[in-house]
Amino acid sequence: MEEIGMKPLEGVTVLDLTRVVAGPYATMILSDLGARVIKIENPKDPDYTRDFEPYLVDGEKKQSAFFAQYNRNKQAITLNLKEEKGKELFRELVEKADIVIENYRAGVMDKLGVGYEDLKKYNPKIVYTAISGFGQTGPYSSWPAYDNSGQALSGLWSMNGMPGEPTRIGTIIGDLAATFFGAIGTLSAYIHAQKTGEGQLVDVAQLDSSLALTENAVSNYTVGGKVQTPLGNDHPLCRPYGKFKAKDGEVFFGGYTDRFWKTTCEFFGEPELLSDPEIDTMPKRFDEEVYERRVLPKINEWFSNYTCQELQDALADKLPLTAIHAIDQVLEDPQLNAREMFIDYTYGSAQGKLFGTPIKLSKTPCDTSGKAPEIGQHNQEVYKEFLGLSGSEIERLREKGVL
Repeated sequence: MEEIGMKPLEGVTVLDLTRVVAGPYATMILSDLGARVIKIENPKDPDYTRDFEPYLVDGEKKQSAFFAQYNRNKQAITLNLKEEKGKELFRELVEKADIVIENYRAGVMDKLGVGYEDLKKYNPKIVYTAISGFGQTGPYSSWPAYDNSGQALSGLWSMNGMPGEPTRIGTIIGDLAATFFGAIGTLSAYIHAQKTGEGQLVDVAQLDSSLALTENAVSNYTVGGKVQTPLGNDHPLCRPYGKFKAKDGEVFFGGYTDRFWKTTCEFFGEPELLSDPEIDTMPKRFDEEVYERRVLPKINEWFSNYTCQELQDALADKLPLTAIHAIDQVLEDPQLNAREMFIDYTYGSAQGKLFGTPIKLSKTPCDTSGKAPEIGQHNQEVYKEFLGLSGSEIERLREKGVL
C-alpha cells in the first residue's frame, strides 16, 4: 500500500469562534483536511447546538448528534471574550495561529475589541474569516439572520415549491452555501498569506451565498424579462425531466434528449413513437400542451408496471433515472456506502452514523475519525502548549470566569 503523506492542512492552526452550522461546518472541513481546529466557546454561553436532539447517550453522559455532525476532529477550550483577561489571552493565541473564523453578527467582534483590525496588529499574517447573515458592509449588515433570512431575500424561497406556493427549501441551504464559500475563501486567503506574508479579512454573507445558488434567475430577468416562479418538479427548459410515479414509489427521470428518448421508447417496446411526427423531436416534446397530452400519459403508463428498483436497475446506466429515496433508504444505498459517505460514530457505548466528507483525495485523504469535543475538554493541553499556563493558573482563570 502506498504510504500516505502529510495531510493537506497539517501544521495549520485554526481558532474557531463559530456556532451552529455555517461556521462549524466550514471549520470541520478544514479539520478533516488536517488543520488543528481549536473550538473556542464562552463558558457561560457555549454552542447551543450541544443541546439539540437526538442525543448519543452513554450512561449519565450525552452528546448531541447534531453537534457531533459538525464538530468532529476539533479540540475545545473555553474563553470569555467579554473579560479583559480573555481578550488578552485570545490575542496571544492569535499570535500563534494561522486562521480565525467567526460567525457573529457584523460588528460584534469589533465591539469586543478583537476584530480583524485589532488582531492583525498582533499577527499581520492572520487570515480572519467572518461568516455572517448579511456581510460586514451594507445597510443590512447589523441585522440578525437565520437560514430562512437568506432564502427569503435572495429569491430562493420565491422560486421553490409547487406553482403558486413558494416554499422554503427543506434544508438550511443558505447556511450550507456560506459554509462552502467560507471554506473556499479561507483557503484562498491562506495560500495568499503563505506567498506574501500578508493576511486579510474574508467576508462571506449567507445572503450573498444564497443568491449564488439561484442558477439562471438573475440573467433570466435582466436579459429575458422573466421573473422566476416555482415550477414544482418541472424544469424550465426540459421535458420529460422530473418526478414520475412507479409501482411502489417515485423516480426522477430525465429522458428529454432525442438520444435518451430513443433509449426509453425502445426499452418499453414502442420504437414507433420515434417517428411519430407530433413527438419525434425534443422541441416538440417540450411543448406543454403536447407534453401533457402525449408524453406524460405514456411515461406514466410505462412506469406504472415497474418498481422503482426495477426501473433503476434496467435504465440507470443508460439514461438519467434514479429512485427518489427517503433518508432510511439513503443509508442503504450501495453507491454512497462505496464512497464511504457514512461514518460510524461512537460516544462511549452509544453509536450512530453521521455523514462523511465528499472530498476524496488520492494522496492525502481526509480524516473523519475524530470525535466532537466536550466543553473546554482541551483547556489544559492548549493553554499550556500555546501560552505556557500551569494547571493552577488555568484553574484560577476558570474560577474568575475567564475560562
